[in-house]
Amino acid sequence: MKKISLIGSTGSIGRQVIEIVKRYPDEYKIVALAASSNRELFNRQVEELGPDFSALACEDKEKALCAADYSAADLVFNAAGGFAGLEYSVRALGAGKTLALANKETLVCGGSEIMRLAAANGAEILPVDSEHSALWQCMHFDKTAQIRRLIITASGGAFRDVPREELKHVTPEQALAHPTWKMGRKITVDSATLVNKGYEVIEAHVLFGTAYENIGTVIQPQSVIHSLVEFTDCSVLAQMSYPTMLVPIQLALSYPERLAAAVEPMDFGKAFSLDFRPLSRADYPCFDLALKCGEAGGIMPCALNAADEVAVAAFLSGRIAFTDISAVLDGVLQATPACAVELGLLSEVDRAARDRAQKIIDRL
Repeated sequence: MKKISLIGSTGSIGRQVIEIVKRYPDEYKIVALAASSNRELFNRQVEELGPDFSALACEDKEKALCAADYSAADLVFNAAGGFAGLEYSVRALGAGKTLALANKETLVCGGSEIMRLAAANGAEILPVDSEHSALWQCMHFDKTAQIRRLIITASGGAFRDVPREELKHVTPEQALAHPTWKMGRKITVDSATLVNKGYEVIEAHVLFGTAYENIGTVIQPQSVIHSLVEFTDCSVLAQMSYPTMLVPIQLALSYPERLAAAVEPMDFGKAFSLDFRPLSRADYPCFDLALKCGEAGGIMPCALNAADEVAVAAFLSGRIAFTDISAVLDGVLQATPACAVELGLLSEVDRAARDRAQKIIDRL
């Protein structure tokens, strides 16, 4: 039986992890549980699952962090949201734990330092994002596979077919109406700006050691093809499923095995089409900024993430327009000095970028 420490249990991904664990009670047991908030739901989860350890970060952050290196856990599943999830990953990897990673900020902000930490402690990182899980599967779980190019797909988000000149007037409710995925509010807005897709390019670069020029992006409106790998002989493998996070979540839990999943199987007896559209950096300024930050390296992706968290919160609360999000990000990045990544300095980088973002929003 695999013993799991679950971080971020009250969020969307965390709740799906629990769903899978309950489906396979002979395969998995949650021995440690941590979340940032939502005491009512967290109490119900603790009562139902009976973990040996549980803690809420909003009440005792230091205690909650202990879930990341809980000694009895075989696997740490980091489903914490935002920059706060980075510290859990550092603790888990520092303890040599196998890390199922659903917190994209870990790789976006921590970059190559996270991979060095994992290597130094003999820890393995298992991707949970649907796109990176798809790439991993196409590589047959071999991150050293001989590839020519990684191709990450995007749905295009809620405003895929909305003319650019109309975006200034769109509402938070419209931004949250994703055409194919059901996700949390922050990531759904990030999918509308496509900054999330920029983050995923950065993640792929860090996780698989692939040069940016060898990572492509394409819009796949149906969200059925989750990513593709082109090998050195120019053959291409794609991973397909209807849009659901249950598949990559369960694979991270069961790896290297596969178990039956409670998802709808692909029905090839029905006629359907799979479309591909080019993804232009010029059409998505937040996506372009994310790629520029990735290419620049250092602390720039961390500053971008912090600014984006503040800007998206301001948009969702009605303080700024959708098109102001890119202006906030650009303003913060222009004021951020270039500097190499050091894990110990990232909290200060995050704080400074948030302060700059808030000042820009106050002036808008």
